[in-house]
Amino acid sequence: MDLVKKDVKYLNKDFAQFRQNLINFAKQYYPDSYQDFNESSPGMMFIEMASYVGDVLSYYSDQSFRESLLSSATEEANILQIAQMFGYKPTLNAPAVVDLDVFQLVPAIGTGDDARPDIRYALSIQSGMRVSSDSGVTFRTLEQVDFSQDTSNSPLDVSVYEVDGANNVTYYLYKKTVQAVAGEVKTLTFDFQDPKPYDKIILPDTNVLDIIDVTSDTGNKFYQVDYLAQDTIFEDIANVPFNDPTLSDYQSTVPYILKLRRTARRFVTRVRDDKRIELQFGAGVSSDADEELIPNPRNVGMGLEYLNRTTLNNVDPTNFLHTSTYGIAPNNETLTVQYSVGGAINENVSVNSITNILEITYDTNTEFNGLDLSFVKGSVAINNSVAATGGKSSNNLESIRQDAMAAFAAQNRAITREDYIARCYSMPSKYGSVTKAYIIGDTQKDTNDKEYPRDTISNPMALNLYTLSYDANGNFVDPNPAIRENLRTYLSNYRMLTDAINIKNAYVVNIGVEFEVIPKPNENSATVVLRCVDELKRMLHNDRMQINGPLNISNMISQLDRLEGVQSIPSLEITNLYDTNSGYSGNVYNINAATKNNIVYPSLDPCIFEVKYPNADIKGRVVKP
Repeated sequence: MDLVKKDVKYLNKDFAQFRQNLINFAKQYYPDSYQDFNESSPGMMFIEMASYVGDVLSYYSDQSFRESLLSSATEEANILQIAQMFGYKPTLNAPAVVDLDVFQLVPAIGTGDDARPDIRYALSIQSGMRVSSDSGVTFRTLEQVDFSQDTSNSPLDVSVYEVDGANNVTYYLYKKTVQAVAGEVKTLTFDFQDPKPYDKIILPDTNVLDIIDVTSDTGNKFYQVDYLAQDTIFEDIANVPFNDPTLSDYQSTVPYILKLRRTARRFVTRVRDDKRIELQFGAGVSSDADEELIPNPRNVGMGLEYLNRTTLNNVDPTNFLHTSTYGIAPNNETLTVQYSVGGAINENVSVNSITNILEITYDTNTEFNGLDLSFVKGSVAINNSVAATGGKSSNNLESIRQDAMAAFAAQNRAITREDYIARCYSMPSKYGSVTKAYIIGDTQKDTNDKEYPRDTISNPMALNLYTLSYDANGNFVDPNPAIRENLRTYLSNYRMLTDAINIKNAYVVNIGVEFEVIPKPNENSATVVLRCVDELKRMLHNDRMQINGPLNISNMISQLDRLEGVQSIPSLEITNLYDTNSGYSGNVYNINAATKNNIVYPSLDPCIFEVKYPNADIKGRVVKP
């Protein structure tokens, strides 16, 4: 007897569809066996129970699929898990941040015009100084406060604090500003016995902001990384002659040198479903060297007749998991974990409310030997001249979802031109500051072109990164070698493997502006000219200028025409200033040849236009209509 192939519907989604299709199925294939489709019949009971089960299974199948996609997930646990699977670190709480003013008194040496601060008493305060507000909110500093250094990234403000009866200065007041972040610091210890691959510990708090330090009782430090296969971390060292005799010449602007350090002691953090933080360590559990665990020609042999095997042991493929490739697990040691907790609206304290020092540590200095520092240490004071901002209890799920999708698209790698420029600007200021960046593809000479040997072709394997920095007056200067070295190290952790980055200096073309203005009747001519000069200063300020950015003369004239008291601007001319004796860059540029349709275009070699002395280089005169 041949079996009849029955037509089964697979598109049913809800109770009504399942019920109707089951009725039709019974009528079509069992017309003689069952014909009572009354609502109260026993057969309809079984049909409706099967429809109910199908409806529930269909719902949970759809729900499970939706919850597996970040864009449609609604449960908090699923959003957190998928976001971290994408490589995004969710931030549940956000701490308040404030610029903290730190003061100290310094004795004066000399009298009269020869009076000056005795810099031997300039203190150096380690990062992590704990302070509190009047309302009890705790903050800690993120960077060192070194009163002996006056740099563009950490300027020192000096003022007279006290004079004696003969009007001689007795004490100076030093002030520096450092960033501080809110959060209560906690410390816990965890004991580890025999090593376990991917061992974990869980912090008991649900409002953890940051893992500050993880140190073993053996003196080894564990470093937080983005993923366990990341075997290098950024490390900064003081830019002093002992560490680098060459780059230490630039320590006034670059106080730290950035280095890459390879380490096997590392861990990653994850946010659990209960909002607690989990620390996971590496997989390496063997005390043997990696070369003894994984196959190589020395311990396995090449399998050739004329080469003898150096071992008869078979290679265990699981040995790969015991190496330090994914870090090493803690082994018979005690780890001390220091972390901060907090994140709330009440951390956004008001102005002049952070005045209490809870804990402070000074760096030792051999120059302090024999000096009585008790008074100047006791004079250290703090205050916040601006309110703390940024504190909030937790991010909403939609913010976590959108941030995770953006992070996944970026992949924490520099791919596009904008990625590289953003990385240049995001390098921490303690490693030096890049104020202008521009990147283009590299070119090289076409050696195969014998007829026109000067022609160039693109080099797809290299990029040219043009950078500039500011000097103390806010003018463009070439980044010093210390900044360039730190930038090279910083970008090396983000660039693509096939990208070669050539860090170069952009050309600075100094310009001047001369214009004519016709004031409106009954307007003060001098006032009108000053308004025009101030507007041009704003438009041509170095913060607004970009490498390879053109100058739009028509736009300048249009902006000046809108000013109060201006009737018209008959002419506006851009000139090139290049006299090095007057402090200009010396780069000569043909402005007239580069001007087309009232737009001054930059050169083929990336350059930036700069008005170096705005008060002298922007000139205006009044003309009669």
